[in-house]
Amino acid sequence: MAAGGFCKLPNGTVVVALNLPYGSAAVRVLVHAQNRARALTRLRNLGLRAIYLRGNAAPPTPDEITAVLHHPDGLIWRTAPADNGVMANELWHPIRALLRRSAVV
Repeated sequence: MAAGGFCKLPNGTVVVALNLPYGSAAVRVLVHAQNRARALTRLRNLGLRAIYLRGNAAPPTPDEITAVLHHPDGLIWRTAPADNGVMANELWHPIRALLRRSAVV
């Protein structure tokens, strides 16, 4: 099961963060939406059907919230941190890049 969490912002919207399996690695996906249900619906509409958020084990960090709020689509991803917590120095990508990448693979 994918780890994830959410954070409710002062204006009432939420940022949902999910670690999803992607091949032999994992990706961290961030979604900004009006509520948790709409955030998950946005992902399901893109073809990621088996997406569920149970609990709040891995909520988005303040840096992740800032990144998704400043992106025009409000939907970004990057490689998830390794098990030891070390994060690769990687920029955030729009979700289109992930979907295009999975169509090629």
